[in-house]
Amino acid sequence: MAKLKNIIKQLSEGDYEKIYNSLMESSAEKSAYLLKAMREKHFSDNKIMDELDVNTNAYYTLRSRLNQKIEEYLLQQMENPRTDVLKKVANINEVIFTKKKAIAVATLKKLEKELQDYDLANELTIVYKTLKKLHIHTPEHFSYSQLYNQHVAYMLAVDKAEDLLSQYFKKYGEYTLTGGEIEKLELTLLSNEMQNVCKLYDSHRLYIYQSCLSVFHRLFVMRDESMEQELEPIEDVLDRMQSIFEMYHLDTIYFHLRLVYEYLRLEYYNYYKVYRKAENYFEEVNESAANLLSNYSLFTYPPQFLLTKVERHLRANDPAVMYQENDALFQDFDIEKDDVPKYITYVVYRSLSCYYAEKYDEAARWINNLLNDVSLKKYPFASLEIKTLLALQYCLQSDYDLFNQLINSIQRQIRLLGKDSCDHVLIFTKIMKIAISESKRNKYEKINQLAEKFKATEAPYFAPTKYVKMDEVLLQKLADL
Repeated sequence: MAKLKNIIKQLSEGDYEKIYNSLMESSAEKSAYLLKAMREKHFSDNKIMDELDVNTNAYYTLRSRLNQKIEEYLLQQMENPRTDVLKKVANINEVIFTKKKAIAVATLKKLEKELQDYDLANELTIVYKTLKKLHIHTPEHFSYSQLYNQHVAYMLAVDKAEDLLSQYFKKYGEYTLTGGEIEKLELTLLSNEMQNVCKLYDSHRLYIYQSCLSVFHRLFVMRDESMEQELEPIEDVLDRMQSIFEMYHLDTIYFHLRLVYEYLRLEYYNYYKVYRKAENYFEEVNESAANLLSNYSLFTYPPQFLLTKVERHLRANDPAVMYQENDALFQDFDIEKDDVPKYITYVVYRSLSCYYAEKYDEAARWINNLLNDVSLKKYPFASLEIKTLLALQYCLQSDYDLFNQLINSIQRQIRLLGKDSCDHVLIFTKIMKIAISESKRNKYEKINQLAEKFKATEAPYFAPTKYVKMDEVLLQKLADL
C-alpha cells in the first residue's frame, strides 16, 4: 500500500490528470476517488473504505486494479519512445535506398546510440550489418564486421541465459516435489553454466538474469555458509539490481522484472528472519500474486511465494485471512495445469486456506479435483502428502467411510516408499486414526504425544502436512471427534 501511495505522489501533474480523466471517462469513479485520496488527502485505509462504502475485500480489489491501471499507463509511456526506435530500424532499407551515403551513415550512427541506450542487441546487429556493407570499400569495414560478430555472439549469449533461466526454474519445480539429490545436482550444474555464460560479457542484462537465478539458488537450494564469504553478498546483488532498473528505466523487461526483484527481497529477509523488513515487500508481491503465478515462471519460481504466504500467516496466527483474500487475489486467474508443480502448489495453498477457514468440504474438493486432473505417479511423495491432507479433511468431517478407504491407500504407499523416508506422514496417520477411534481413554494425551513427535520431524521435499499447525485448537478438535 505504501508503495502505491508513493508512486501516485511521484506522478507528474500531467500524468496524474491523464490517469484521473481516463478513470472518470471509463466510469471507474471509485478508482478515480481512490487515486485522488491517495495523492491529495491523508486518509487512513479505513476512512477511504467508509467514504467509498466498500468492504475490505472490495477495497483490496479496487486498490489492485488501480495499481494495474497506473502500471499500464506508465508502460505505455515507456513504449512510445522505444517504438519509435524500432520503427527506425524497420525503415533502414528505406534510408539506404533514398539517402546519400553520408546521411545514411549519420542516421545509422545516431540509431546505434539509441539502441545501445535501450540495450536492444538484436536490432544492433542489423545496424552493424548495414554499416559493414556501407563501408565495404573503407578500412572501417573491418571494425564494423567485428562489432557485428561481437553483437551476434552477445545476442546468442543472452538467448542462452534466458533458456538456462527457464530450464532452471522448471527443474526447481520438479526438485520441490522430490527433494532428490540428482535434481539438486542438476540445479547446481545449471547455476554454474549460467555463471560461465554471464562471465563472457560485462552486460547489465546478463547480470540481472544471473542474479534472478543465483539469489534464488543460494536461498532455496545450496546455502553453503563457507562459500558465501567468497561470493558477492546477496544484499549487494539486490542493491545492484535496483540500480540497474533505475538506470535503464525505459527498458520494458526491467519494468516487469521489478516484481521479481521485490519477491527476491521478500525471500531474502524471510531467510534471515528479518520479518519487519520483509513486510515492506510482502504486500506489493501479494497484490500481484496472480500476475506473478501467471507470467513470471521463466524468471523465478512463483509457487514458492504461496508457501511463504502460508508461513507468514501462521507466524501472525491469522491463517483464516488467506481464505478471505483469495477471491480478490485470484479473481481472473487461470491456473496452467500443464505446469504440474505449480498446479499442485496452488491447489494445496487453496486447500490449506479453506482448511484454516474451517471449510473442510471445500478443502477436500480442491484436492479431489487435483487428483482427477493430473497424474502424480512421477511424484510419489507429493501424492502421499496430498492424500494425507485430504484424509485430514475427511477426518474432521467425520466421514469415516471415505477416511478409512483413503487411509488404507496411504498406508500401502508408506510401506512401498519406506517408513524412514516419510515418518512424519506415518505419525500424522496415527494421530488421525486415534482421533476417529471409538476409544475415548487418554485420547487427547495420545494425540498430543504424537503431535510433539510430528513437530520434531523434517521433510526434504514438498510437505503440505507440515503446514498443518499442531496447536491446541486442532488437538482438542481431534480429541473430541
